[in-house]
Amino acid sequence: MTATILYMPAVEERTFSLPLRLALASTDTSGALLDGAWWPRSRDLAAELPALTAVLDPLWGRITHVTVNPTLWPVIPRKVPVDGHVVRVGWFKAEQDPHKLLLLSYTVGRWDLLVIPPQTDPAIAAWLMTAATGPLRSHTASDLLERAEYQRIMTEADQAREAVWDSEGGHGARETAPARSA
Repeated sequence: MTATILYMPAVEERTFSLPLRLALASTDTSGALLDGAWWPRSRDLAAELPALTAVLDPLWGRITHVTVNPTLWPVIPRKVPVDGHVVRVGWFKAEQDPHKLLLLSYTVGRWDLLVIPPQTDPAIAAWLMTAATGPLRSHTASDLLERAEYQRIMTEADQAREAVWDSEGGHGARETAPARSA
């Protein structure tokens, strides 16, 4: 009898092999509430932060601290090892928007990223990334997610209305109606 064992890499290994879902705003606008958007694949900070900070370190300087609101993160590690250094993780429940990630670098400054929930529909996530990196960026992270939810609800309502209309003879009525003879 022969047994076959399939190697299934750990979640952390698979996370790094997938492309990072990140959109950053241009640096030429000041006073914006968000500097970009990040769409993690899970709510596991220990697994997700290394890939994010590895990309941002060369762009923004070494990321040394990250803060989150613990409302949407089930486990918040105190420290996360990243490419030869450690990123300290903190949390602020009342002071920080639950849909925002705050990144700090000693050498350069601070950045705020919208955190798109992992289960978000790709079309909605694309809209959120565009909104978080647009020239105005005057909405908070939670405000953008509320707008996205409203957009999702309206799209579903439009699809439901169209399905009812089609079932009552809408679009298909013209195509399937018999031709009248004159």
